[in-house]
Formats: sequence, structure tokens, C-alpha cells
Amino acid sequence: MGRGFFAFIFAVVFLLPGLATAGSAVPPSGQPVPRFVTVRSDEVNVRSGPGERYPVQWVLKKKGMPVEVIAEYENWRKIRDWMGTEGWVNQALLSGRRTVVIYPGEGVMRIAPDAIARPVARLENGVVGRIGSCREEWCEISVGQMEGWVSKETLWGVYPREVLE
Repeated sequence: MGRGFFAFIFAVVFLLPGLATAGSAVPPSGQPVPRFVTVRSDEVNVRSGPGERYPVQWVLKKKGMPVEVIAEYENWRKIRDWMGTEGWVNQALLSGRRTVVIYPGEGVMRIAPDAIARPVARLENGVVGRIGSCREEWCEISVGQMEGWVSKETLWGVYPREVLE
């Protein structure tokens, strides 16, 4: 048997399986995992597995609440909430709109992205705000009629060095 035969066997045994798994590493949505999204409805059933045949573990009850997509299976997304609870929801119940939760502790909304800037409001743990933009260490958010800058250290729903325009 010649060198070509052994090269063919090598390719089949070692290279082709790698190509097959490389293609399957892309999630069904084509979007990065993990990523943050929001809940689209006031009541979202969170299931123990990716499908309606799996039991409901808990119910998310706040439209606009941020969740982190940590896995995908077909049209189901495994999510994690700001308290660390995980489960599966149908992609139709999620939105790409970005919000954040004040966590851990309380946050201070400031007039500018600077720790010595004038405070606009104190935000309690669990308050949800809509993201306007984010710099390296600060995000501009709105809560009700208030707008201002909050340090990323007190936000859940945005990654530490993530920049959003």
C-alpha cells in the first residue's frame, strides 16, 4: 500500500471528524453564545429542557427582564437570569432589545460617566433599566423618565468590557 492510501486513511480518521464538529459549533441562530437578550412577554414559561414536553420549572413574570442565552437547540434557548437560575425557553419569547438589572446591591445613576459626577438617582437592587449605550466601564441607561450613567460594576445584563453604541 502506497503513501497515498495512508494519507487518505489519515484524512478520514483524523481530519474529517474535525470538520464535522467545527460546523456544528455554530449555534442555530448564528448569533454568539453567550449573549444577553430580554424577555418579550409578562409571563414566560421556563422549562427543564428544550421542548414543550419538558415540565415548566418556573415562570418569568417581567417583560423586558434581561436574560443570558447560554446554549441553543433548534428554536429553544437555554437562559440564565440575574439570580443564576437556568432553564429553556422558546426563541419567540425573547427579544434582542437590551436591558440591565441593578445587581449586586444598589447603583448610583450619574449625570456623566465618572465616579465623581453629580448623582441623578439611587437605584435599588433588582431595578431594570434600558441600555442606551455602553463604554468600557459605564452604561447610559434609562429607568422610567430618568436617564444617566451607571457603573458596569453594579449592572447585570452587559459584559464587563462590552461596548454598545
